[in-house]
Amino acid sequence: MIKTVALVFQVLIGLGIIATILLQSGKSAGLSGSIAGGGEALFGGKKKGLDELLSKITAWLAAVFMALTLVIAIL
Repeated sequence: MIKTVALVFQVLIGLGIIATILLQSGKSAGLSGSIAGGGEALFGGKKKGLDELLSKITAWLAAVFMALTLVIAIL
């Protein structure tokens, strides 16, 4: 029973990791990224702050995922 609950949580955390990674913008967006970045800076966009938040969320989810994986392996 507890192993099933842990596996469900692991799947949900894994989907959360995938979602947060896909929501982050690429580090090398190229010419189109520099054009869009300039437009966002001109209009007051805060994309960098969002990327930093998503990066922190990804790191926490990855740590919880690894810990949960160890717990499931012990069970």
